Amino acid sequence: MTVAWIGLGANLGDAAGTVRAAIAALDTLAGTRLQRASRLYATPAWGNEDQPPFVNAVAAVDTALAPLDLLQALLALEQHFGRVRDPAVHWGPRALDLDLLLYGQQTVGAPALQVPHPYLHQRAFVLVPLAEIAPELTIPGHGSVQDAVMRVDACGIAPIG
Repeated sequence: MTVAWIGLGANLGDAAGTVRAAIAALDTLAGTRLQRASRLYATPAWGNEDQPPFVNAVAAVDTALAPLDLLQALLALEQHFGRVRDPAVHWGPRALDLDLLLYGQQTVGAPALQVPHPYLHQRAFVLVPLAEIAPELTIPGHGSVQDAVMRVDACGIAPIG
């Protein structure tokens, strides 16, 4: 089993409800068990800022799935929750977004998957919830999560509830 770290986000419909349900659904993936999850965070839109704010969280799973198989399972879960990918819209609104952030300490450089996630060390909306549950976790090539979160602007990010 490998510990994989998943970023979750949504900003359409009942975003908080969707993220909570998606966290629970991670435990239903073949060969995968939910280990722990952060609180939910309200976060400003990033990239394309002309959209509703997001709800974000991070979860850790123990998985027997290979990285690309886990990615396929995450994409299927996104679709189950109503995600429709439009290649013409980058960083747009979404019913659910699931990103494979880290897969153990492995580096994956496949056309369909880059692990560690290439922007993990730059995105406060992922680093803040990740730091809540794993501050000492190492991001290969970038140091600890705790150090990385200190280098980003986390203004506007707040826990929900």
